[in-house]
Amino acid sequence: MTGGSNRQLTDALLLGPLLSMRRQQVGNVLVKPSQADLLVLKDLCEAGKVRPVIDRRFPLSEVPAAVRYLEDGHARGKVVISI
Repeated sequence: MTGGSNRQLTDALLLGPLLSMRRQQVGNVLVKPSQADLLVLKDLCEAGKVRPVIDRRFPLSEVPAAVRYLEDGHARGKVVISI
C-alpha cells in the first residue's frame, strides 16, 4: 500500500492478516521511490504484468467529493481527478 489516509493505513494493518487468508493477499510497502524503481515499474506496466486499478474518476470541480470518498474508505483502487 502506498499513499492513502491514516484510516486506510490502520485498516490495512489491522485487517491485512484477515484479508490475506483469501486468495488475494494484501501487503504494506513503505518506500522512497527512486528513478530505478520507477523505470522497473514502467517496464512491468508496458509488459502488461502490472496494471493500475482505477476505482473512480472525478472532475476537478468535485475534488471535495473525491476526498470524502477516499476518507470514507470506499476506494478499492486509485481515485483519479480529471482536469
